[in-house]
Amino acid sequence: MKSLTKILLSSVLAMSLANAAPYKLDKVHSDVGFSVKHLMITNVKGNFTNFEGKIDFDQENKTFNVFEGTIKTNSINTGILKRDNHLRSDDFFAADKYPEMTFKMKSYKKDGDEGLMVGDLTIRGVTKEVELEVEDIATVKDFEGNNRVGFTLEGKINRMDYGLKWNKALEFGGVAVSETVNIIVEIQAVEK
Repeated sequence: MKSLTKILLSSVLAMSLANAAPYKLDKVHSDVGFSVKHLMITNVKGNFTNFEGKIDFDQENKTFNVFEGTIKTNSINTGILKRDNHLRSDDFFAADKYPEMTFKMKSYKKDGDEGLMVGDLTIRGVTKEVELEVEDIATVKDFEGNNRVGFTLEGKINRMDYGLKWNKALEFGGVAVSETVNIIVEIQAVEK
């Protein structure tokens, strides 16, 4: 009986993997962004311009078998060089010592054209499990007949958990930079 169960489970896994395909990240049409509250009143937005990804996506079932990303921390861009250099310093990303941050999916739970991705996020050598909402999954054939997928990842982290601890207290209460960082990632990828 145990052998029959193993065979059935192997068959189901093989059938689900048969529909999956590796996809190449289209960096020109993707964005790895974030926003964080500044002075308790507005959100400062930024992104990382140098990143790579590994995606194995099942187009028929709109689900992920693999999703991994690597981001070069020195590629941070908020539009202000002085602020970007501060973010690269040891007060935040310590980009010289920790040149990369990574995400590796552990599980994906589909809910229609959306889902919940759970994975390990590593920043400054600290790894924590995070949840990312996956929204707006859409597939299309491009002008050259290639299968493409697009989707949005959104989540929140506490930057203090990763050692990004710089802050200043404000005279009227509160702090200069919120501990909560909103993650907003827009991905487009093409089937290999």
